[in-house]
Amino acid sequence: MTAQQTTALLAGLAVLVILARLLGALARRLGQPAVIGEVLAGIALGPTLFHGAISDALFPDDIRPLLSALAAVGIAVFMFIIGLEWDATLIRGIGSLAATVSFSSILLPFGLGAALALYLLDDHAADDRTAFMLFMGIAMSITAFPVLARILTDRGMSRSPLGVVALACASIDDVLAWSLLAAVVAISGSAGPEEWRILLAVPYLLGMFFVVRPLLRRFADHRTGLRLTPTVLAGVLAGLLLSAAATEWLGLHYIFGAFLFGVILPRTGTAQLREDVHDRLGQMSGTLLLPVFFLVAGLKVDLSGLDASGLGDLGLILAVAIGGKFAGAFAAARLNRMPVRESTALATLMNTRGLTELIVLNVGLQLGILGQDLYSLMVVMAVVTTAMAGPLLNWILGRPGTPDGPGSPGTRATPAAKRTTDPAV
Repeated sequence: MTAQQTTALLAGLAVLVILARLLGALARRLGQPAVIGEVLAGIALGPTLFHGAISDALFPDDIRPLLSALAAVGIAVFMFIIGLEWDATLIRGIGSLAATVSFSSILLPFGLGAALALYLLDDHAADDRTAFMLFMGIAMSITAFPVLARILTDRGMSRSPLGVVALACASIDDVLAWSLLAAVVAISGSAGPEEWRILLAVPYLLGMFFVVRPLLRRFADHRTGLRLTPTVLAGVLAGLLLSAAATEWLGLHYIFGAFLFGVILPRTGTAQLREDVHDRLGQMSGTLLLPVFFLVAGLKVDLSGLDASGLGDLGLILAVAIGGKFAGAFAAARLNRMPVRESTALATLMNTRGLTELIVLNVGLQLGILGQDLYSLMVVMAVVTTAMAGPLLNWILGRPGTPDGPGSPGTRATPAAKRTTDPAV
């Protein structure tokens, strides 16, 4: 790496961090999750504006592989945090409702997304039609747990009955969506000539749950009041990176290994440790590494040549994504006798996609399942479905703190709810 490359990289990163922070703060002032502003910062630096002149000046081609490497580390850490926050106890007492809403809000948009893929094949040809249809179904089915959790926290709803149900549904959605995506990655043959390695995925999963997890639990049990020392942090980082490397080698994507390592970390007696890990890693990832990912994602978004046909495809994508997710969640909630107002709010929350959707879309682009044009349209869909949640909830439930709105003195609360803040959103 030359001195010129080092200078360009460091200066470009400084501009990116400042721009992401400013647009993230602006998004917050407008009642939106910060991730909206950070995604727009990445798109603004990409080829959509001024034909990429800004990104070419700040990030020459010879340093972009370095950006991709930083983005990969950021996403690995983010997925680990998502796994760390996943809590099966969320569905305790509401398992039937949460499972019904989750399955319905995945199956309907999945089917509609697969049907839409058949139509889009004419203009967005795919080498593997099956993988393309399955991937489009998954992309329409995503709910972003971190963004949803942050919206609920900002509105004072994370401990309300509706908030707990929404978090439970989103957590189930996350596990189902990642499982489906792992299957699509395997079907797509991303491992190339080493496809036999995918057969080792089952032993890997068994080893993680029945060997590594008990060892980690035993380690935690023998250290009362375990805190986040530099040695413990190094062990956590090494574990998540090795797990991510393992799934990448197996022919799956590294995001699955990072997520799984977060899931298997022991919960009992480690609340303070997990909170410290979340804060320490989350701040660095959310401030530097994730903005780099948004930049890398934005550099692949080009809306400058969007024509009438592209706008028509975007309209169909939005209709399927929003309508399918909303109808599936709303119908299931009503079948479980949830009131119309709460059912509408829940269906709106389940439509948030945020950073989780961007990760899925980048996997599709890397595997060659999506082309750049369709990828760009899908990124717009992710931004729109996330941005619409706040205004719609204000319309449905009232603004936070108002007499009839969430967060008011009369809002009921459940006995406990886990901390659901996320530095990325």
